[in-house]
Amino acid sequence: MTREEVYGDIEGTLGLIPSMFKAIPDSSLEMEWELFKRVQLEEGPIPGKYGQLIGLGIAAATKCHYCVLFHTEVAKLHGATDAEIEDALHFAKSTAGWSTYINGLQIDFGEFKAEVRRIVEHVRSLQPAGV
Repeated sequence: MTREEVYGDIEGTLGLIPSMFKAIPDSSLEMEWELFKRVQLEEGPIPGKYGQLIGLGIAAATKCHYCVLFHTEVAKLHGATDAEIEDALHFAKSTAGWSTYINGLQIDFGEFKAEVRRIVEHVRSLQPAGV
């Protein structure tokens, strides 16, 4: 596709051509737009709201204010509530914090892996059959 054709698809989908797409060279514009649509806009195995909440958690952890804004607004577009957004951010904060802590302490990964498996087996044994 030519740049103008890709721009037509972008504008038809988003209502305008965001400056980030204007910055992409001709050689990869079509590929980047198709990937963006597939990953960020189309339904996949993870429903859109939850995908955007995952994206928001990652964006917050990586401290990208562009992505925090995008994923917050698109999550809301998919029906995410303020409570769900806060919970996703709290989950990301907790995960990033524990990751920093156990990596910094250099907890033995083999031991950690065995403990996680034992925890999962224990919790599973407490669940009713068929869950």
